[in-house]
Amino acid sequence: MNIIKRSGMEVEFDARKIAEAVKKANLSVVENERMSQNQIDEIVRNVENICAEMGRALNVEEIQDLVENQIMNQRAFHVARNYITYRYKRALVRKANTTDKQILSLLDYSNEEVIQENSNKNPTLNSVQRDYVAGEVSKDITRRFLLPENIWDAHEKGIIHFHDTDYFAHHMHNCCLVNLEDMLTNGTVLSDVGIDQPKSFTTACNIATQIVAQIASCQYGGQSISLSHLVPFVQISREKLRKDVKEEFEAGGILLDEDKINEIAEIRVRKEVKKGVQMIQYQVITLMTTNGQAPFVTVYMYLDEVEEGQPRDDLALIIEEMLNQRILGVKNEKGVYITPAFPKLIYVLEEDNVHEDSRYYYLTRLAAKCTAKRMVPDYISEKLMFELKGDCYPCMGCRSFLTPDRSEGGFGNVAKAGNYVPGRHKYYGRFYQGVVTLNLVDVACSSGGDMGDFWEILDDRLDLCHEALMLRHKRLLGTRSDVAPILWQNGALARLAKGETIDKLLYGGYSTISLGYAGLCECTRYMTGESHTEKKGKVFALALMRHLNDACKKWKEESDIDFSLYGTPIETTTYKFAKCLQERFGIIPGVTDRNYITNSYHVHVTEEIDAFEKLTFEAEFQALSPGGAISYVEVPNMQNNIEAVLAVMKHIYEHIMYAELNTKSDYCQICGYDGEIQIVKDKNDKLVWECPNCGNRDQKTMNVARRTCGYIGTQYWNQGRTQEIKERVLHL
Repeated sequence: MNIIKRSGMEVEFDARKIAEAVKKANLSVVENERMSQNQIDEIVRNVENICAEMGRALNVEEIQDLVENQIMNQRAFHVARNYITYRYKRALVRKANTTDKQILSLLDYSNEEVIQENSNKNPTLNSVQRDYVAGEVSKDITRRFLLPENIWDAHEKGIIHFHDTDYFAHHMHNCCLVNLEDMLTNGTVLSDVGIDQPKSFTTACNIATQIVAQIASCQYGGQSISLSHLVPFVQISREKLRKDVKEEFEAGGILLDEDKINEIAEIRVRKEVKKGVQMIQYQVITLMTTNGQAPFVTVYMYLDEVEEGQPRDDLALIIEEMLNQRILGVKNEKGVYITPAFPKLIYVLEEDNVHEDSRYYYLTRLAAKCTAKRMVPDYISEKLMFELKGDCYPCMGCRSFLTPDRSEGGFGNVAKAGNYVPGRHKYYGRFYQGVVTLNLVDVACSSGGDMGDFWEILDDRLDLCHEALMLRHKRLLGTRSDVAPILWQNGALARLAKGETIDKLLYGGYSTISLGYAGLCECTRYMTGESHTEKKGKVFALALMRHLNDACKKWKEESDIDFSLYGTPIETTTYKFAKCLQERFGIIPGVTDRNYITNSYHVHVTEEIDAFEKLTFEAEFQALSPGGAISYVEVPNMQNNIEAVLAVMKHIYEHIMYAELNTKSDYCQICGYDGEIQIVKDKNDKLVWECPNCGNRDQKTMNVARRTCGYIGTQYWNQGRTQEIKERVLHL
């Protein structure tokens, strides 16, 4: 059994330290008020038993709370008072410097919580450590100077989560849709070097990856690019290659007719497309941004984004190559092809590709093979997205969707984009201001199950979230375009003048700010006694979702800022919320008895439910998460059952806007095993990854890929998320 020290280091539980602390407090009072040795032994024994029953490593503060309660249970009130006073004095000393120990533990690789904070960051790298150290300083500044005490206190207690405190000190936004079309067509600037329109497809792909890398270093979230923005450069290459073929053969004394010239040129076009797509895949994977990881980029594949004819066929060619290369994968250090985390792929299901007699159905079959092998692409239903949003466009990062263009005839050229078309709805160049997440389980537990109290507490918590979200908005107000020229001056999001502020892009719906929520499943179970998949539970859960949407609508009307309800991924926050709930309310069966709470509106990972039933059920809730959400089904190895994958994809098209299939893609570098790496308990009851073939537990010598929050993680996860992965049931 382990504990987590204040520095974040995980060490073995030592009951003697508890006994020593209690003895010191005991000796600080007069003799007739002291406890007996038997009472002290009982306190230590009780604390040890409680820690063992929690099923996770408690931190020092939690253990001290347990000690304090046990002393009170012995009715040794003067001892308890002195123990509390000692803790308070020590807390004051620690507050004088809140970051040193945390930073030092990062530098010597002993901070277990940070090591498992981001499943796509290697914490031993200098670049990652530098980002984490800067993050600790930013968190400290945010805590002490930038956030009011009530917001920080709620954040610390897990009542809300104020996301990305490690970046809040900077004037940075979260996710975006990159206006790659403007940057490639009208030129841009990279590191003070002017970049003209590319003269070939491969050059366009190369510039696109450089743009992606620079954007990733100027914001803290995901970004999305569309393959449709690369399509014009296929034709530019085609015309150049036709000219080259004609000149080469004429130089050799061979005259070819136009059909033969075009045929040979087309072979070369395909080679160039393959080379360009390979450049995107390998550069994205091998590039490292200033925060020490590959750019978190999503590649969007939507045939209907370009006109019919040659442009659409060229886009199909690019999509086909993108899927083929992802099916292949990338080599690890042993030379074995594995599943990369990025770029994330999204494939739009539409009338042109979803039916067997559709013109581009061959792409959909290829996408199914890719999903079965590499867990991507994810799928957007054009049909459902038109119904829900009126337009079809990508999410930013793993699930955050912009609100639909609500201005008449388009936004007008508020961002001064070079590719502005009057009357056309605008999505590329827009962005996401940030998120604050509400812990719905805490609202329920705080109400004690009283429905009247629940709605009253919920409204109080929503007021708290609104205050916190406005702090995020105000942090961006006054930001000058000079802080990130690639974003605000050179076309990625806008072409503002030097010194101009981004303020006008924060209103009118141009950007979105989101109210996140987590734990709808456990909240419903506490308040109704049943899952939200059952009748009474579903009625309550839908009413709750509508209430949250009503709050966003009210805030939007008051401010002209697009607030939107967002199903938060909570990769690491799921563990934090669970720990805080256990500390505040104890272990409540079916509610707080795990080291994680459920993402957004999802059906609990342990609940037996059919894949098609799950997607249909969750579609109703996804429609009430306009700021972003994604549903998934957990499936076994489907590489030999592509027809089943296609059946799920067609069901997605008909029933839900955005969904994905989860499988496994692992490899042990010690023995070469390429099946599923298992999660087991070690001698301290800690969940660890183990190769079932050779017993290898060294995470540095295995490749594990799991989708956790809408995107694939390829490192390792905290104990809460690991338990959630372990407990997932198959839906197919």
